Order: sequence, then structure tokens, then C-alpha cells
Amino acid sequence: MNVIKTDLPGVVIIDPQVFLDDRGFFVETWHQERYQRHGLPEQFVQDNLSASTRGTLRGLHFQHPSDQAKLVYVLQGAVFDVAVDIRVGSLTFGKWISVVLSDENKQQLYIPEGFAHGFCVTSESALVAYKCTDFYNPTADNGVLWNDPDLGINWPTQTPILSPKDSARLPLKAIPAQRLPKYQ
Repeated sequence: MNVIKTDLPGVVIIDPQVFLDDRGFFVETWHQERYQRHGLPEQFVQDNLSASTRGTLRGLHFQHPSDQAKLVYVLQGAVFDVAVDIRVGSLTFGKWISVVLSDENKQQLYIPEGFAHGFCVTSESALVAYKCTDFYNPTADNGVLWNDPDLGINWPTQTPILSPKDSARLPLKAIPAQRLPKYQ
């Protein structure tokens, strides 16, 4: 397993070891001891799976309070995956990273608490799985506008398929500071 640091502290790309043979492949998508040795000590309490068609954009989502860290990977297809630092007081506040996650590269993205997350499907369809460190809390559900001009995310489409909730999100600077996580 190879852990690749990104420009956002705590956000890492994980290249798991893949065992290939004539029958296909085998990969461990989570091994608590191994991930802890690489500084990912999280206890995950909920697993989620989403199925989406090409051009679907989900995000940029976060919960606060009831902040969640996430471990995201793709079971089928490919996505352009994004993490944005939304921690008030962080030196990287408003900065983002992106990575292509796919069934071919089998990479994972670990996103700690205090970051917004979103992805856009770049294949015909995609199955995206992710583990969360806290349960979904509808009263803490929040998000940042996907095309916030101050963030300047280079999404692979300018006309995504969005949920009504995601299309109505506010830009990051319009979200009151008390509704955002604090940098610690």
C-alpha cells in the first residue's frame, strides 16, 4: 500500500496493493491495522454506495457539526473527485485538490473531517463507495456551491446533472463561519 500526500494536510491518495492473476484481481479496500500504521486511525461507522450516470455531480457536501471523515473509492467506472478545505482558520482554507478515482486505478481518497467533498462521473456510469466516521445527520447536512467562482474548481463539465439541493448551495464565503468547522 502506497500513501500519497496531497497539498491539503491530511488528505491523502491511497494506492492499495492489487493482486492480479488469470481470474481477475483481489484488493483489500480497508484493513484497520495497516491504515492506522499510515496515520489513518479512523473508526468508520457507516458505508455508503452511490450509482450515477455520466455528468452527474454530487457535492460539495459536508456535515457540521457531526463532521465526517471519508474514505472514497470507485467500484465501477471513473469519477473526478474533489476535496476542499473549509476549516475556518486553516492556512489552506478554500483550497482544493482533485484526483481521478476509477475501477482501473483502484485508488482511494481519504478526506479528514473539516473538508467538503464532491465528485463528477466521467464514465458512462459509476458506482462510488465510501466509508464515513460519523452517521449521516440530516440536521448537520450542508454543502458548498459546486461552481463557486472563488474556489475555481476545474470540473470536467460545465453543465452537470445536479440535485435541486446541490444546485441551490451557497458559495463558501456566503456560509456563516459558525456553520463551518474550525481548524484545530
